[in-house]
Amino acid sequence: MIKSIRRILLITICFLVSVSIFAQGSEIPKNWHLLDKQASGYYGVSMDKAYDFVKSKNLKSKTVIVAVIDSGVDTTHEDLKPILWHNPNEIPGNGIDDDKNGYVDDIYGWNFIGGRDGKNIEQESSEAARVYYSLKNKWEGKDPATMKPTKDQQYEYDMWKRAKENVVNNDSKISDLELIFLKRAYSSAIKSDTILQKAQNKEKYTGNELEAFTSTDANVKRARSVMLSLLQGYDAMESTNEQFLEEFGDYINGEVRKSEVAESAPRDIRAEIVKDNYIDFNDKFYGNNDVMASKKSALHGTHVSGLIASIRNNGIGIDGIADNVKIMMIRAVPDGDERDKDIALGIRYAVDNGAQIINMSFGKAYSPEKDWVDEAARYAESKGVLLVQAAGNEAENIDTSFNFPSRIYKSNNKAATNWLVVGASGPANGPEGSLTANFSNYGKNNVDVFAPGVKTYSSEPGNSYGSLNGTSFASPIVAGVAAFLLEYYPDLSAQQLKRIIEKSVVKPVEKVKVPGSDKMVTLDSISQSGGFVNAFEAIKLASATKGERNKAAFIPARSTIKPKPKG
Repeated sequence: MIKSIRRILLITICFLVSVSIFAQGSEIPKNWHLLDKQASGYYGVSMDKAYDFVKSKNLKSKTVIVAVIDSGVDTTHEDLKPILWHNPNEIPGNGIDDDKNGYVDDIYGWNFIGGRDGKNIEQESSEAARVYYSLKNKWEGKDPATMKPTKDQQYEYDMWKRAKENVVNNDSKISDLELIFLKRAYSSAIKSDTILQKAQNKEKYTGNELEAFTSTDANVKRARSVMLSLLQGYDAMESTNEQFLEEFGDYINGEVRKSEVAESAPRDIRAEIVKDNYIDFNDKFYGNNDVMASKKSALHGTHVSGLIASIRNNGIGIDGIADNVKIMMIRAVPDGDERDKDIALGIRYAVDNGAQIINMSFGKAYSPEKDWVDEAARYAESKGVLLVQAAGNEAENIDTSFNFPSRIYKSNNKAATNWLVVGASGPANGPEGSLTANFSNYGKNNVDVFAPGVKTYSSEPGNSYGSLNGTSFASPIVAGVAAFLLEYYPDLSAQQLKRIIEKSVVKPVEKVKVPGSDKMVTLDSISQSGGFVNAFEAIKLASATKGERNKAAFIPARSTIKPKPKG
């Protein structure tokens, strides 16, 4: 949630100086991402019209398996339990690898960032720090121009040099004074929250609920002003106090870790918990079957999963995009940067167990083992599996900046044909003031489509619901649309799904802001398709497209590498 520390500082400073309250935009429907532009004024994906279309055609759906590579999922959530994938070849809880795929009791999927003893990684170091310290002895003081380096050596050196700049000379790190100020602001927010919980007689409340609450007590009024200043300033009024303060605290801890790694190598948490031989890709049967880990770690993945497929028309929470999907959870994304090995093996696990679409709502600026991820992407491509990726939240042009995973293969600079990259759009009458989200990455060549990523309302751990911002949530909306198309037209190939989604976008007549700036441009100048994903237009185009899927590709593949003997 919290990406710009200086924005938080500015908000807090403004509060301390004037105790001012930021104005709220007009009320935005919780389900705006599902709505139709003509009917509601919002560039949602027109799901009602899409379902009316399949009903008019008397189409019957077939179940589609969508793998979600993420932080985890709440397997007990009321709106998700029925749509979670269950491994049909595994007997739950017997401690035996019944299907002999190397992963014991993988009922809902697999956790690649856990240990066999049941412990799990929740926080990890940055990839920049890992790259810098792991290669420091190899490249410090070296000039590759004098060495006639191979292509791989040059890639490694360039990556290490960037990492060094990031770790040692990182201008984005906040100062010691700013960090002290932030800690004080966080402490003040915690104290205010304690007062407000007691005054409202409830432990959890949203910003909107707090805004409606009044009190004559001076301490309570002051506490209310503190929290509203932060929540309104960051446009987090639909977030709960618990969620906001957790994210605020996590961000501060992240800044502390940045300062620490500038002085010494980060702690090797993986070696302590996972205990695999990381540099050996064939050492692949590690981890555990706990795909939730904790409610805190499962927030992101639970929200993503709900957007794709939370149960429709049950009167609970909100409707997912697709109505006949099973979600396979692959836990590989900690708080911090994910590891290439886990992502590569996660993709392969998904393909081997029958996933037809894989959502990837994560990213980083370094990929030391990109070859492993590339080979996994090629494997998915060969099996007809569609990869859907979040573009990232740095307001950067990823045609010219580093953003991984990347569909451009390292070996030949060609793009994978089964890979969609998604930027985030927002409601024009919302706080963004534009149809593009101000945090979204973009790129004429490397971002294919835009989809709702502002105030996305979905499931959260503990049978709760809330709104989150990010391309992380635009991506599953597109993955859900792809699954919806595949349900009703199961012969479509991954390449056809990609092409249909791109060709059926709704192109706005309005200009949009280049994210991170006030420059107004046409949407086709910052994305390939120049439009917003629309399920109704996509299903119409799918109905006119002859499917060419290789059905044999969707017989779940099994790894050719046999599991290592136990013990």
